[in-house]
Amino acid sequence: MKSFELEMQVRDYECDIQGIVNNAVYQNYLEHTRHEFLHAMGCDFNQLRLAGWEPVVIRADIQYRASLRPRERFRSTVTLRRSGRLRFIFEQKLIRLADHCVLLEGEITGVFTKNGRPVAPDPFEKIVASSG
Repeated sequence: MKSFELEMQVRDYECDIQGIVNNAVYQNYLEHTRHEFLHAMGCDFNQLRLAGWEPVVIRADIQYRASLRPRERFRSTVTLRRSGRLRFIFEQKLIRLADHCVLLEGEITGVFTKNGRPVAPDPFEKIVASSG
């Protein structure tokens, strides 16, 4: 599978009272990486929506392994694979650059809907085929 990587840095306001990145913020990092990956593969969410396609996350399985602190730099990775006829899965990791520590591993499962119903094939077919 083709992997996509994006480097980011923790912003102070993303941290909670404990001085670490709040658990919910990690999902923002993952979503931003997925969107950048899809954009790099030629997928435009505005065009998808105009065509009636709605990508929907139906499951987020996230394993938090270590915490990020303010101003730390990290790499976010993603790969995309098919799971059955309707589902697609983004396999994702966050890795601290300073020590290469894996901070988080996740699988985000989604489907495409049209008129509120899951549908296949979907616009990711070409992306999955080209990233395999």
